[in-house]
Amino acid sequence: MKKGIEISLMKKEIKTSNINGILNVFKNKGMSSFDVVRKIKFLANEKKVGHTGTLDPEATGVLLVCIGKATKIIDYIMNSRKVYEVKFLLGTKTTTYDLEGEIIEQKETSHLRDEEVFNVTLSFVGEYDQVPPMYSALKKNGVRLYDLARQGIEVEREARRINIFDISNLEINLPYVSMKVVCSKGTYIRSLCYDIGEKLNVGATMVDLNRCETSIFKQEESVNIEELTKENIKDYIITIEEALAFYPKLTVKSSFTKLLVNGVKVFDKRLSSEKREKNVLYRVYDTEETFIGLGKQDDEGFKIEKLLL
Repeated sequence: MKKGIEISLMKKEIKTSNINGILNVFKNKGMSSFDVVRKIKFLANEKKVGHTGTLDPEATGVLLVCIGKATKIIDYIMNSRKVYEVKFLLGTKTTTYDLEGEIIEQKETSHLRDEEVFNVTLSFVGEYDQVPPMYSALKKNGVRLYDLARQGIEVEREARRINIFDISNLEINLPYVSMKVVCSKGTYIRSLCYDIGEKLNVGATMVDLNRCETSIFKQEESVNIEELTKENIKDYIITIEEALAFYPKLTVKSSFTKLLVNGVKVFDKRLSSEKREKNVLYRVYDTEETFIGLGKQDDEGFKIEKLLL
């Protein structure tokens, strides 16, 4: 009898809460993104928890956390634009491109004029090949770059094509510059600040960073990580469908639902009465309003890319 009770209690302890959805969390300074995930695992009593884009410990702002089945859509939320508010210091270079690192170079900035700084900063609007910082979570031959950097090892990093969609709210109080940046996935704001400093020939380091938007999720709609409890966490859950609302909707005839669910590529033009573009990801519903998942049309036919039933 005792043994049976013990086994029953053990099963009860590992039982999860069946929460499936996304939290729009505001991360405070001093916490790593993993700290946030660990806390939410505890509050939600759920093992499957992941975030959609690292924020450095000294950065603040929107951190999307996916729970349960919502972890399936992490890549689909990450693949979207982001908005940051950033402040950087001209004339100083550090090992990490921010104030966490050691100062490696300092230059005079008194010769700089506001107009020059303004024009150089705005010249980064558009696509450019950005080299990630050594202190980043990217991997080289299976090893995190920041682990190599901490050993004093610097390796060549491949530049990645990123897009700076817009730079606004530009305030210049030399040697400090503040701005709002709208950018593509994969952009390192620390590297953008560094690159602006290099173009001005004085160097730069980031001193403050806040992520105010990710995809359709905004800071004003977020919940501070310190305000979340076991009792209220479900009140802030955003459904998988809501989180994917920025993808266009496509309704298919219910007679094709089973084929799509089974991973079949459908060639039949009667699949939907709605017009669909090739290589565009759609939120797919059938005529009974069942949300099937994310699907795409190519030259041959239409197929579900991510099943979310």
